[in-house]
Amino acid sequence: MNTFTLKNLISSCYRGSLGTIFFSCIVFLLSNSTFALAGNVYRLNPGDKLEITVWQEENLKQEVVVLPDGTISFPLVGHVPAAGKTTEDLVRLLRERLNKFIPDSEINVRMLAAEGNLIYVTGEVIHPGQFIMKGPMDVMQALSMAGGLTPFAKKNSIIILRREADGRARTFPFEYGDVEDGENIESNILLQSGDTIVAP
Repeated sequence: MNTFTLKNLISSCYRGSLGTIFFSCIVFLLSNSTFALAGNVYRLNPGDKLEITVWQEENLKQEVVVLPDGTISFPLVGHVPAAGKTTEDLVRLLRERLNKFIPDSEINVRMLAAEGNLIYVTGEVIHPGQFIMKGPMDVMQALSMAGGLTPFAKKNSIIILRREADGRARTFPFEYGDVEDGENIESNILLQSGDTIVAP
């Protein structure tokens, strides 16, 4: 779907009545968002809970939590780095580490709870705090989880703080009032684990 078509569709949505056209537009946009998100790969965070099994090795069935230092502890191999990896990455690493004990092992890593997939909302919101993202979440959805803005919030001065993997900090402006009016909706970005929304 090209940018021109998307912009025209969005424009039609906001110009239309609250009838069938508007509803169809929203469904179409959400459907395309779902397909776009399907290609995203979840990377493990400290606090995530996993179940690890090794075929025909019942003693190695473990429920583990990714520790604050980003590692997990697993029998025979000790601490293994997990944060920032996909479950497939972790399977490959565990197989490599276990190979000298159990050659050609069949390992399965299953996500039990993505409790380390946290974002933070602070400032002029009703319920500031940390929130677990159980699926893709954008800025408007996160603000809704925090109870919405207080009457004192500066709607068009909200920022999202993000710490990149290399340690550098980035900021993204978010103009709530504009998005609420159907403008500048591209600023309603999908959040990443660790993002902080600041509503002054």
